[in-house]
Amino acid sequence: MIAPLRQPPSFVPWLPFITLLKKEVLRFLRVSFQTLLAPIVTASLYLFVFGATLGERLSVVEGFSYAQFVVPGLVLMGVISNSFANTSSSVFISRYLGNFVDLLVTPITGWQFILAYTLAAMLRGLLVGSAVWGISTLFVDLPWSHPLAALLMAAMASFLFAQFGLIAAIHANTMDALSMFNNFLILPLIYLGGVFYPVSILPPLWARLSRFNPLLYLIDGFRQAILGVGDVPLLQAFAVTSLLALTLFGWAALLIGRGYKLRT
Repeated sequence: MIAPLRQPPSFVPWLPFITLLKKEVLRFLRVSFQTLLAPIVTASLYLFVFGATLGERLSVVEGFSYAQFVVPGLVLMGVISNSFANTSSSVFISRYLGNFVDLLVTPITGWQFILAYTLAAMLRGLLVGSAVWGISTLFVDLPWSHPLAALLMAAMASFLFAQFGLIAAIHANTMDALSMFNNFLILPLIYLGGVFYPVSILPPLWARLSRFNPLLYLIDGFRQAILGVGDVPLLQAFAVTSLLALTLFGWAALLIGRGYKLRT
């Protein structure tokens, strides 16, 4: 269990948190070609395919081109993938190298630990998402029907997957096990969550099954905040996302509070 030690009179309570946050931000900035540029280039290729080639030739939602439809999903996919990758890789590598024990003896509380990793992951995820949106302006114009709701949904998605990254890194024993969370859980749920198609065009059975995909509410809520149309009511999307984020935060806090698998 991570607990503060007895401090000298000159101790600054927030100094360990600020130090850990700075360390996590510098960690991904120092390898920015891998952590920032690579996902931006990947998303740019999607944007080129759907924006410059298919974007104006297809339409799956009345009143919007296919490029306009798909851009919000690509932006959120960048936010989700990079928020998860930041916390999962950092915590797992620290555990693997054995230097995570050093954090356990520092005067930092469990919630400060989670907050530092989460804020760094959110910064990376939102930077990538913002860059993808910036590049998308070369191909399409988005109406931004509810800009504050869109920003809040992106922040909630980033927060949610930062928590999931912590949980995955704690439970995974090998790099292969960690990659399975992304390859066999996150990516399939993203692709089946309506990034490239609205669930309303699916056959009734598959449309109903899609409602059990939690990422549908993230992606559709974000798209609806931008375009003004969606398959799920915006309030319902926020409610499901908030519930899932709080659940994962509680799970991560429980694991870290107990020091589960963090000392080995």
